[in-house]
Amino acid sequence: MMAEERIDLEAQIVKDIHFKEIDLVNRDPKNINEDIVKVDFEDVIAEPVGTYSFDGVWKVSYTTFTVSKYWCYRLLSTLLGVPLALLWGFLFACISFCHIWAVVPCIKSYLIEIQCISHIYSLCIRTFCNPLFAALGQVCSNIKVMLRKEV
Repeated sequence: MMAEERIDLEAQIVKDIHFKEIDLVNRDPKNINEDIVKVDFEDVIAEPVGTYSFDGVWKVSYTTFTVSKYWCYRLLSTLLGVPLALLWGFLFACISFCHIWAVVPCIKSYLIEIQCISHIYSLCIRTFCNPLFAALGQVCSNIKVMLRKEV
C-alpha cells in the first residue's frame, strides 16, 4: 500500500496546469475589474432634486437599464467570449514567446558585450583622464586668491 499511496501522491503533484478547476462563483479573484466596469443605474443616470420624472418612469427606466445591460453582456460574451479568449491567448502566447526567445537573450547578450566595453572604457579613463586631471590639480593647487577691500 505504500507504493500505491506514493503513486497517487505523485499523480496529485504532477497535475496538469491547463486543466485546473475554475471558480464559478468568484470570477474575479484578483479584483482586476474592481472599479473599472462596475457600473450600475445610479452611476449613470441621476435626477437632481426638483427635476424628478414620474415614479413609474423611473422604475421602468431602472428595470430597462439593468435587464438590457445584463442580457446584452450575456449575448456579447456568448458570441464573442470564446473567439476573444482565443485571440488573447494567442497574443499573450506570442508575447511570452518573444520575451523568452528574443528579448531576454538580447538583453543578456547586450549586458555581456557592454561589460567588455565598460572595462575598455574604464581602462581608457584611468590611462588618459586620471593623469590629466591629476596634473591639472597640481597646477591649480598653487593658485591663491586674495581679496582686498579698496577704499
